[in-house]
Amino acid sequence: MVHYADGQPTGELTLRTLAMPSDANAAGDIFGGWVMAQMDLACGIRAAERAKGRVVTAAVKEMSFAKPMKIGDTLCVYTHVNRVGRTSMTLKVEAWAQRYLTDLMERVTDADFIMVALDSEGRPKVVPEEAGGE
Repeated sequence: MVHYADGQPTGELTLRTLAMPSDANAAGDIFGGWVMAQMDLACGIRAAERAKGRVVTAAVKEMSFAKPMKIGDTLCVYTHVNRVGRTSMTLKVEAWAQRYLTDLMERVTDADFIMVALDSEGRPKVVPEEAGGE
């Protein structure tokens, strides 16, 4: 059973991956850019499902790292669609570290990602209504 040290994650578990030595600096800390890239991948998955098509990242609002990730930790990325506009979506994204060989989960960082739905020509398109309403 997993023990959450910093409350409960918000949203759905969208991506899990292992932090490897190639993702770290000489001190064994995982690069923040690697964590952010995994968060962007998770956002792309969730937003594409919601938009029923292609999406791109338009912006990331304020990200700060509360705790480091280390080699061997499992990065768990949770996403939640907070808002749907005409062509864009705002998703709350949280990155949690399951510490190597333990049941401890700690929040590493979180941010709001703005995603834009695109048509086949790469132009913004209307995000379709969800079945049963928002």
